[in-house]
Amino acid sequence: MAGSGDGGNEREVLEDSINHSSSFSRHRYRRSMSSGEEDKGLLAFSGWVYHVGTNSIGHEYSHQRFLYVKGKYVEMYRRDPQENPGIRPIRKGIIGPTLMVEETGSRKVGNEELYTIQFYNRLDETKKGEIACTSAEESKKWIEALDYAKQQAEYELSRGGGARNKLSLEADIDLEGHRPRVRRYASGLKKLIRIGGGPELLSRSSSSLGTGSSDGDFEGEFGDAVEAHEWKCVRTINGVRILEDVADGKGGKASLVKAVAPVDASADTVLEVILNLDRHKRYEWDMLTGDLELVDSYDGNYDVVYGTYDPKYLGRWQSKRDFVFSRQWFQGQDGAYTILQFPAAHKKRPTRNGYQRTSIKPSTWEIRSLTNEKCLVTHMLEMNTAGWGRWKKSSSCSKFEKTIPFALLSQVAGLKEYIGANPSLKCEPSSLALHSKHSEGDPPDEFYDAVAGDSSSTSEDEESDDESEKEEKPVKPKPAPAAISSTALKQASDAAENASKELDLSVPPIHVDPSQFNSVLHKGKDDADTNCWTSPGGAGFMIRGQTYLKNSAKIMGGNPLLKLIAVDWFNVDKATDKIALHPKSLAQSDAGKNLPFILVINLEIPAKPNYSLVLYYAAERPVRKDSLLEKFADGTDQFRDARFKLIPSIVEGYWMVKRAVGTKACLLGKAVTCKYFRQDNFLEIDVDIGSSSVARSVIGLVLGYVTSLVVDLAILIEANDAAELPEYILGSVRLNRVRLESAVPLDG
Repeated sequence: MAGSGDGGNEREVLEDSINHSSSFSRHRYRRSMSSGEEDKGLLAFSGWVYHVGTNSIGHEYSHQRFLYVKGKYVEMYRRDPQENPGIRPIRKGIIGPTLMVEETGSRKVGNEELYTIQFYNRLDETKKGEIACTSAEESKKWIEALDYAKQQAEYELSRGGGARNKLSLEADIDLEGHRPRVRRYASGLKKLIRIGGGPELLSRSSSSLGTGSSDGDFEGEFGDAVEAHEWKCVRTINGVRILEDVADGKGGKASLVKAVAPVDASADTVLEVILNLDRHKRYEWDMLTGDLELVDSYDGNYDVVYGTYDPKYLGRWQSKRDFVFSRQWFQGQDGAYTILQFPAAHKKRPTRNGYQRTSIKPSTWEIRSLTNEKCLVTHMLEMNTAGWGRWKKSSSCSKFEKTIPFALLSQVAGLKEYIGANPSLKCEPSSLALHSKHSEGDPPDEFYDAVAGDSSSTSEDEESDDESEKEEKPVKPKPAPAAISSTALKQASDAAENASKELDLSVPPIHVDPSQFNSVLHKGKDDADTNCWTSPGGAGFMIRGQTYLKNSAKIMGGNPLLKLIAVDWFNVDKATDKIALHPKSLAQSDAGKNLPFILVINLEIPAKPNYSLVLYYAAERPVRKDSLLEKFADGTDQFRDARFKLIPSIVEGYWMVKRAVGTKACLLGKAVTCKYFRQDNFLEIDVDIGSSSVARSVIGLVLGYVTSLVVDLAILIEANDAAELPEYILGSVRLNRVRLESAVPLDG
């Protein structure tokens, strides 16, 4: 946790890592310490934001307010307190351990498109509030500043004694409730300060982003997921590489293709350029979707746009064309952005006289920072091989250059040149690199955490642009592309041996037989079985190795510590916690009560109806005292949130779903609301997927294709100290083409 070890040195490093911004200011303040302790320097942050809310008659308001974050304390003023000494805050409180802060994307507030940040107490949903910023970069900086404040509160809580008692008496910042009247009011707001922009009027930037947990493929070179893509560079045009996935050989009709290029701008800048609907700006880089207008938007990270296209630029069509497509964007915990684009229909934009409706092929944008001033941009889509095969082998013009896929791939080159020709677009880098709860020497996870088979799905024929297909033919999973070396097997064995020490080896093991336990989903007989579960082991996942803190090296996972014994699939009226106490739960059976320890993972899935996917993992021995698992099972919610990690992998299914879900490890306690319930011989973790707008959107996409998906999940306790390494897989599961209608009522 932040604050462990030499807190002063850590904050010095933190301060040095933050670039100066004239409006989002930060400075050190000192407060006296009792009992002869030395002064402790903490960081403080300040700047202008919008306070968004609804008044007593139901009208939405947005007031410009000065926000000041000092240690764990947050204060809101009508005016800048540094320019107006003695002014009192109109609201104040702390960012307590139970207060959640979520970036919720962009939405229309009044006449402006603002980037919103939501506050809520996970133990009391009535305590909530919202602030907004004028750009994605400002929002990101405030998220990081508020996360730092929360770390300070958790650090004080971890110290125990007087600090713990004092913290329990302090109130979380309340942005919606009643506030006491203040006698002095600002006579008028002068020019305000915009984060990242210096002294000027608060200005607007275009669309925003959300937070989430999905990443795309970063050339298959890094991290925790080694997918079975085999990318081959087939052309290089104007500094943009065109790559094709050749892992399928020559059997398929469709090709998965991507255009990749480094762009000299921050990831935030590139995101905003891509999402910007301004026609004059898009005309300078986008040869296909330059004429766009907003049709509808949802949740701040999802919209539907309508566009028109003049066929003379491609020379293939005789009549004018129009199209409707949706865009969904989010940010992973590693900072990378993903944009998903799908053909769509909307009642506000029916077919139009004089235009022929066509479909824009599904595609994904992935934007990953390389440095503060450079990022890697990838645009990926699936296409029919007609025309494509001849074009990639010949430098002469072909009919492929008159197609929509070619125009889509060309967007990367246009984007790169447009940004390069407009230096003013390059906003200041978002370099507020606050330390997380990891130790100072602990680097963040890199990009991928699952080893997954992959294959391009069948796509529509190139000559039929008006059709879009949703159903994909199942593809048999392929093994990882690289052979598993003896060294990798040895490392996996070491990880499994390290895991075994988490249990009390002085107690004889019991035999855990999954056939003794009944559940809604049955255990699969083979790979062809459907609507079932199996145990994939840990070899498909990459986890932190013994030397991770020194060189970020990861190793192949070993056998899971806990055995998967059952999977329940319930439909429920609303998200249901403490499901292990229900009579239908395995934990309440006689066989379940005789197990030394059960880990119950309840994935609460928002839909109509709602679903609960309940995973039961059993230990063959009791949990050893003072082990990492014991600290997790019996520790605080703050410790659990900081360590509870999940690695997803779509082994088989539609490639767009794979890009949306990604294969990046996610600290679930930071991404969504998790509740923990420890009783008798079990620990239940209730994961509320609906608590995040981005997670809701992604799971909605997954449910649309769930009957054709094979999904692997691995559950870990993140290892942050050398004594906890190497990591081990706590449990894993493979869900094979689950049918929604097979869920049974929990109460019925």
